Order: sequence, then structure tokens, then C-alpha cells
Amino acid sequence: MKKVHFIAIGGSAMHNLALALSREGYVVSGSDDEIAEPSRSRLLREGILPEQQGWFPDKIQHDLDLVILGMHARSDNPELLRAIELDIPVFSYPEYLYERSKSKTRVVIGGSHGKTTITSMILHVLNYCGIETDYMVGAQLEGFDIMVRLSETAKWMVFEGDEYLTSPLDPKPKFLHYHPDIALISGIGWDHMNVFPTFDSYLEQFRLFVGSISTGGQLIWFGEDHYLKEIAREAHCKTTPYFVHPHETSNEKTFLLRPEDAAVDLQVFGSHNMANVSAALQVCLSMGVDINSFYDAISSFKGASRRLEMIWKQNGCSAYRDFAHAPSKVKASVKALREQFPDKKLIACLELHTYSSLSKSFLNQYHGTLNEADAAIVFYDPHAVELKKLPPLDFDFIRHSFNHSNLIVFSDISELDQYLKSIFIANTFVVFMSSGNFAGYDFTNLKSYL
Repeated sequence: MKKVHFIAIGGSAMHNLALALSREGYVVSGSDDEIAEPSRSRLLREGILPEQQGWFPDKIQHDLDLVILGMHARSDNPELLRAIELDIPVFSYPEYLYERSKSKTRVVIGGSHGKTTITSMILHVLNYCGIETDYMVGAQLEGFDIMVRLSETAKWMVFEGDEYLTSPLDPKPKFLHYHPDIALISGIGWDHMNVFPTFDSYLEQFRLFVGSISTGGQLIWFGEDHYLKEIAREAHCKTTPYFVHPHETSNEKTFLLRPEDAAVDLQVFGSHNMANVSAALQVCLSMGVDINSFYDAISSFKGASRRLEMIWKQNGCSAYRDFAHAPSKVKASVKALREQFPDKKLIACLELHTYSSLSKSFLNQYHGTLNEADAAIVFYDPHAVELKKLPPLDFDFIRHSFNHSNLIVFSDISELDQYLKSIFIANTFVVFMSSGNFAGYDFTNLKSYL
């Protein structure tokens, strides 16, 4: 029985890996200075929730086989320093996942947007077809208990490939550790300006990712992204472009169109998701999935958690929540909702929560992203600005950056709630977009206003 300790066990990927190793028979311990839901409840049910929040060097003893270090921890973390002092092997979770998958065929889904949904689509299809695979994905998926699987029997390993930094000890992007046999890039839109201060520095990470593809491997890429056209031209491997899948929308339903075959009724919508379907199709075909089996499977895909996820529906009105936070994601989500529900009033609420979105020098990247909404709202929590040690945001500056004449800005969640109450009428739907939680706002509040 191997003993492993997680430093920053509460993270989305970290707690899923901890659950996977616990169920594999490892003795798992961990620490964190903050553990939010759903990580807290899931770790508690598994019996591996730390008794106290904080860092405790005494947890690091000679009998540990390894330590797994999360990005949330700092380089001067006392548990990390203790592990180094005792010469205990320290892995970031990307390094550990690669160690466990070196003998497998690795499929890595990268890109600035869509990678969680594409990875989830692939896993849904493989599960439907009975193809065993190990995996790591960043969102909860129906039919899957935990979002990391490691085994000795699976021949495949499917990763969601994040371009953010690996750990406090390793400043290179996570996806550079995976060395894919099949790599996909969904598109490139500047993000994470706190670590990639210019677009060129961000773009370079994807060039390095393509350079990390194994000998004889394959790059699948979105053919409508002009940055990817250049990168694919430089690639020293097989390259396969994909495009938005032919589709039509009718009576608030979306159908995939197939030549000389029946249309496929979908449970997801939006042009960006039709591109995601094409991406998943190309990957699955490369993995040996029959094309008819793919279409049979994808018709039952309901989407990943917090990706244009319906929260409630009542009296012709509805509310969605979405993980969209970067400009390209926000624009795609608003466009998708407008296309799907052309005759309804659309209220788009965006929370500025990430370092990039709260940075004055980045805000102009959101120019026009909310223009297809009937009512556009931006919310930010001043506490989040303080935590990121950024200067205060001016409402007029935000309005100017978005270039939306009727944009309303709030920094108090109760004021946002009262405004929504005043404009929420029949035949209306609202989307809440954020990588945060709108200061704990209860999204079901609006039902009581109908």
C-alpha cells in the first residue's frame, strides 16, 4: 500500500486525483488552506478530508512514498519544504499523470476554449461504445463518478490539456508534460495575462505543445483559426483540420446534418458546440470509433457541468449558468443562446473574476462580447480585486471597454438581484457566466419573481 500526500488537495483536478488514488488502494492524506464545495463534500465522503485547514509540516514523514503538489500552493509552503528536506519524491499532478500513462496511447485536448466540453464528448462516446480508457477532465460529467481514472488495463489515456502553469516549482504549462500521440487544439484566444503578459508569449505555448507531440503522432486543429493555420503548417506530424459541423436550429432544437442520412437530434446547442462535435468526431475516428456509433452516442450527450447548463425552467422563462470567463468563451456562449432562442429576451450576466478579466489592461479584449444580449450586465466583487492586488475598477471604464451602450455594472450582489427582479419578465431567459460564484448568489432567486 503506497502512501501519498496532496499539498493543496482541494483543487478541482487535485481532489479528483486524490479520490482516484484512494479508491485504487493508496493511503491518501492532504492539506489545504481553503476547501470549497464540491471538493469538501466529496473528500469527506471518501474519508480523506483534512481535519483542519492549513499547512502542517508534521504530516510529511519518512514513510510517504510521494507528494503531489498543486498549483495553489506557494513555493515556500512549509509542507513542500519539509518534503524536499526529507528527499521525498514531489510530483505535480501533470507529472504524475504522465508517469502513470507512459505506456498508453495519450490523447490530449488543448485550446483556449471548448477543451472541457470536447474531452467530455469523447469520454461520453467511448463509454457508450464500451471502449475502456483512463482520463482526466476538469468538469463533472453525467455517468462518471469522478473525473480522473487510472488503471493498469486501459490502453488509452484522454487528458484535458490546460495551458496554465504546472506548479510553484515548475512554471511551464501543464499540457507540455503529456507528450500526446493525438493532440487537438480547439482555438487560441489570449488568456492568463498574469503569466503570459503578451499574446505572443501565450501563442508560443501552443507552438511548444505541438512540438511535444510524439514521433508519428497527429495534430487535429480548428480550421477556422488563423493562428492555428500557421502553427499547423510548422508541425512535424500528420495534421487534420476540422470545422463547424453542418447543423440547423428549429423550434429551439439543434440537429446535426449528415449527407444521405437522417439528422441527429442534439441536447447541446450553439455554433461553438457544433465545432466541438466535429473535434470530438475527428478524435474518436482516430481512436477507431465507428462513425455511426459516434452519431448514435453524441445524441445523448447532455453537456459538461456549468457549460451552458440549465439551472431551472418555469413559465416560459429559464436560467443558465456557464463557465465562460475569457472573451472568446463569453462571446460564443451569448451567440449560442441568441441563435437557440431568437424570439426570447436574453439577459447576459458576466462576473469578472479571473486576474485577466479584472485587469484594466485586458478589459478591452471584451469589446463587443455581450452585444447580442438584450440586457447586458457585468458584476465584480471588490474583494476579488483586493485579493488579486489589482487597482479598483471604474464602472465607466468597464462600459467603455465592452463597448455596449446599455451595459449595467454592479459591485454589490444585492443591487444586482434587485435590478434583475425589475427586468425579469415573461418570455425571458438569463445566463450567469463566471469561473467564480457571483459572491454566493442563489440563482434560483429569480423563480420567485415570476
